[in-house]
Amino acid sequence: MTLLLGPVLRHVGETTAVVWVQTARPATVEVLGSSARTFEVAGHHFALVVVTGLEPDARIPYEVHVDGERAWPLPHSPFPPSVIPTRGPRTAGRARIVFGSCRYVKLSDRKLAALYGLDALDAYSARMAGRPAEEWPSALLLLGDQVYADELTPQTRRRIAGRRDRHPDWPDDEIVGFDEYVGLYRDSWIDPEIRWVMSTVPTAMIFDDHDVRDDWNTSATWRAEMARTPWWQDRIRSALASYWVYQHLGNLSPDELAADPDWTKVQAAEGDVWPLLVDLADRADAEVDGSKGLRFSFRWDMGRSRLVMIDSRNARILDGDEHLMLGEREFAWVEEQATAPTPDGQDVDHLLFGTSVPWLLAPALGDLETVNEIAAARPGLRGRIGEAVRQAADMEHWPAFRASFDRLAELVGRAARGAAPQPPATVTVVSGDVHHSYTARAELPGVPAGAARVHQVVCSPVHNHVPGAIRAAFRLAWSKPAAAWARAWAAHHGAPAPGPSWDRVGSPLFGNHIATLLVDGRHAEVIFEKPRSASVLDERARVTLSAEDHA
Repeated sequence: MTLLLGPVLRHVGETTAVVWVQTARPATVEVLGSSARTFEVAGHHFALVVVTGLEPDARIPYEVHVDGERAWPLPHSPFPPSVIPTRGPRTAGRARIVFGSCRYVKLSDRKLAALYGLDALDAYSARMAGRPAEEWPSALLLLGDQVYADELTPQTRRRIAGRRDRHPDWPDDEIVGFDEYVGLYRDSWIDPEIRWVMSTVPTAMIFDDHDVRDDWNTSATWRAEMARTPWWQDRIRSALASYWVYQHLGNLSPDELAADPDWTKVQAAEGDVWPLLVDLADRADAEVDGSKGLRFSFRWDMGRSRLVMIDSRNARILDGDEHLMLGEREFAWVEEQATAPTPDGQDVDHLLFGTSVPWLLAPALGDLETVNEIAAARPGLRGRIGEAVRQAADMEHWPAFRASFDRLAELVGRAARGAAPQPPATVTVVSGDVHHSYTARAELPGVPAGAARVHQVVCSPVHNHVPGAIRAAFRLAWSKPAAAWARAWAAHHGAPAPGPSWDRVGSPLFGNHIATLLVDGRHAEVIFEKPRSASVLDERARVTLSAEDHA
């Protein structure tokens, strides 16, 4: 088999598309008359085919040829042909954007499979294959934890068994090397339903902590602790290099790829480019606010809808006195993208900010995280206790970076007010990470009644196990008594009240879910679905996000 993984359909424009593949050997890969040579990373072979000259507003079936032989679709495939759904004026006002996070790999062990339940994206894909193409999504957003490098399946444990002779310092219960990351991505993306849906729905991705390691970049203390382990440098290099290859490259448009210096170096290199990716990973890990030419945040324009995806993991500023989710240069870039004109000069009706960790948590949790940030910054024993609590309780979302939380609130408020003559209809922050799903409606100071409606929408997990104690804790955190107590306690410890006020719309949802944002003109709503069987999903909640139904 020449095609090991993919094709994965990534960035799509009006006349262009980016298709990613992994092959068994060096080869030339062709899609719809456009071709690319593979590049080699640590003995593995990948290609990124930039397809040009496509018809706008069309669904274009495609095949993948490797060295002139058809490699996709697979023989006897039960799925419809893979297509490239180009964007254009006719469909600019409509979108169907599917999203979620925290997708653990499908398990063959029966007991573990029963514990983790049905994969919501897998079930969505199976159902989608039987529906008309007009009902297929226009984009898929994977909001973090695409792979779990520190929570290993029995299959992965068997694959890395016996490596201690070669790597005596590597831990037995975590993956470290690039080869091992290749195995994780293959396990996650090789499932037939997942492979097909990713071949035919433009897919955007951002990492979260488990793509690297639990609590990744929680604090400067955490980074220092990891740096003292003998295997961490190998781990972070493999994690960031594999993320760049498997996830980041496809987030970029053809113009952005052409302007990317690291991609230019890889294309021009002879032989294995692993040394180039080691340098890239080292620069990314040591990044100081975009100063080394790397940015994992990105923007997608989808007709009248815009996604600004924020890197809320690697972009953190943790050294010295600063404790920021994003540095000044990175945040300024995000602000610029939120208000930049669309390619055709039209207004943005629906603005989405993607961030793997939520901006608006349950109010009680938000206040507790802000208090913890204050405590962990103190000297001596109190600071050490605060840091221990931060790591043990995963207190590292936006409220735990209070200056960044406030700046994002200001940006969301400005975006909601918009510019004359018409502001956006909705401004929505989409996130994952916290292993329950919810919609929260926000009110921001200075945002008038005629401005965009603002929501935080979280869909997590797509496929994972949530213990009962965690469910109970989240239900309590969303209660009004808990919110009132936490606000009083936070005020007592000097934490100012947040500028926005917010509350959930409906009850929090637990279990595996997939969410769909439906856009039609200036109307927008989000639907949460939970799998009942391998191809049947039940609607659990539907929330209108636009203003006309909030009267």
